[in-house]
Amino acid sequence: MYTANAYNTYKTNSVNFASKDQLLLMLVDGGAKFAKIGKQAIMDKDVKKAHENIVKAENVFYELMSTLDVKKAGNWGQSLMAVYDFIVRKLTDANIKKDAAIMDEVIPIIENVKDTWEQAYRISKTGKNN
Repeated sequence: MYTANAYNTYKTNSVNFASKDQLLLMLVDGGAKFAKIGKQAIMDKDVKKAHENIVKAENVFYELMSTLDVKKAGNWGQSLMAVYDFIVRKLTDANIKKDAAIMDEVIPIIENVKDTWEQAYRISKTGKNN
């Protein structure tokens, strides 16, 4: 009981005191995690769990889309918006069809987005690309 409460307090504080950059990383990490859980649930024939987790992954990318200021970001922002839109459409398709093969297509793209944001964060903090 105490351990669960301590963990929940830690988790809440992690979010409450995280920088914008750290929140973005948490968000994309969550999107990748939910997509993987959704795929596994499809394979396990757990329709409810698959739906819930794929929707969570979709919501991550909807949030990223809603916070992306394409006017300020220019061409790269438009490209990133197109990637986010593609991910959402693939997740929706996989969810409707409960198709693990579609999840196999989209999960590497989600992982790539996650890795790119992690690398950008490291570069912004250290000035080094390694």
